[in-house]
Amino acid sequence: MRISILKGFADVYPPEVKIWQKIEDTAKGLFALYGYEELKLPVLEHTELFHRGIGGDTDIVEKEMYTFTDKGGRSITLRPEGTASAVRCYIENQLFNMPSPQRFYYYGPMFRYERPQRGRLRQFYQIGCEAFGVDHPALDAEVLVMIHNILTSLGLNSLQLELNSIGCEVCRPAYRIALIDFFKGRLSHLCADCNRRYGSNPLRIMDCKVPACIEQRQGAPVIKEYLCEDCAGHYQRLKTILQEMGLTYRENDTLVRGLDYYTKTTFEFTTDLLGAQKAVAAGGRYDRLVEEFGGPATPAVGFAMGMERLVSLLKDRVSLERPTFVFIASLGEPAEKASYRVAGQLRANGIAATVNFGHGSLKNQLRKADRLGVTHVLIIGDNELSRGIVNWKDLRNGKQGECTLEEFIKLVR
Repeated sequence: MRISILKGFADVYPPEVKIWQKIEDTAKGLFALYGYEELKLPVLEHTELFHRGIGGDTDIVEKEMYTFTDKGGRSITLRPEGTASAVRCYIENQLFNMPSPQRFYYYGPMFRYERPQRGRLRQFYQIGCEAFGVDHPALDAEVLVMIHNILTSLGLNSLQLELNSIGCEVCRPAYRIALIDFFKGRLSHLCADCNRRYGSNPLRIMDCKVPACIEQRQGAPVIKEYLCEDCAGHYQRLKTILQEMGLTYRENDTLVRGLDYYTKTTFEFTTDLLGAQKAVAAGGRYDRLVEEFGGPATPAVGFAMGMERLVSLLKDRVSLERPTFVFIASLGEPAEKASYRVAGQLRANGIAATVNFGHGSLKNQLRKADRLGVTHVLIIGDNELSRGIVNWKDLRNGKQGECTLEEFIKLVR
């Protein structure tokens, strides 16, 4: 019986994997320029980590987590996002003793049980970063500029930065009361989830994607009218710094994050090219999460970007051509033995190479080279061995010639 892949999961293989590698390499290169270092985080965590960090009444915790009891009777969850794991790592390994700000990035699979759709799978990949230890809005701005630089380096120049502040534990209670008053007479028109959120966290009604709920929140009070002096000042300074840095943005008064740990700055980089799933990168500030997890009081800001959505945007923008790759065709047993040595010399000089294993006619070997999609073919026979040369052909443009192996290496370089 043939076994197929699970629904909501996907294989990634050549040539599309080249797009993934391009995104990873670009992001890691920019992270290094800004002083971020990599964290390798586990895929499995105690379920309580996400209940405490994300919030028990969020869709992620209530509906979407892959949770099970292991053989030791512990409740274990496949991570649905990276920030909670990063904060746990930060506290457990006392990374707060490093000089501030402590900057980290991570990359890997996340898991959420939800309806698979374009740009959203049940196993999906994220690149994320977290910066700890500084509450100045300049750090928020630096993160936003870094994201912008990553996206533009990938050729994505038409994304929109949406910006908001969702306040803090000082000013958010008054806004919560205002939302409760506003939605009191509209509950019958809201979805079941928003009716449940109404009593526990009405702010999350502003994040609902159900069309009826979007319509009902028209005219709802906006949080910037309720910001305390500290939050309002932080938000205004952030906007001023972004203007000085030349990064344009659009204020979105309804932009909130779906996770409970966010405070003050929230943001999304969005596009109209992916249907309903508009956000390509999103994040914000979370100044109390480290302390709530048992660590020292530590301000922090971070973001995550979805790989699958970036891949969808880049499919027509990244070259899928293979870089220099040489196939060595050999004629006769002495040439076959020599081909292994030649391949080794090419690889030692940073040039990808493969050989024809076993005997075969030149015609069959060239056909194999074509199927492999190589860029160059080297032909070695008795004549070439006696003269100390190789015959070469560039399959991309049809050019060909003969030279020593050392000359061929210089030619390819």
